[in-house]
Amino acid sequence: MTLKEKITSDLKEAMKAGDALRRDTLRLVDSAIKNSEIEKKKREEGLSDEEVLEVLGRAVKQRQDSVRQFEAGGRPDLAESEKAELEIIMPYLPAQLSQAEIEVVVAEILATSENPTSADLGKIMGQVMARLKSKADGNLVREIVKSQLEK
Repeated sequence: MTLKEKITSDLKEAMKAGDALRRDTLRLVDSAIKNSEIEKKKREEGLSDEEVLEVLGRAVKQRQDSVRQFEAGGRPDLAESEKAELEIIMPYLPAQLSQAEIEVVVAEILATSENPTSADLGKIMGQVMARLKSKADGNLVREIVKSQLEK
């Protein structure tokens, strides 16, 4: 069963169970997947699991940003709603790496770079995120890369 099929199946279960939050969240995710299929002209064959993970990663990042903005704006009710959606989406993503595991990957990439400086942040971030894909939060990775470049 592909990841897209799993999401569709879970959406149907949520509809039957009357779970409105889960249903609405999975509908948004399903819609984002379909939009991505249209953008990439893959409507017939569908997206690969890796491409679906990219869509899910964008959905998670979007909600995390919303949570931060709502909390900064004094809207804890909206932040809680976004957090609830995050809890529904996160299980579809691969397990997130710990900070120590990310530090190891960053150290390996920095070791292969010649005299990395803080000006190389974007280049190093690109290499790290290409290797980690959706297994780590980009904000955490950026913090780790910055701290290791300052050493």
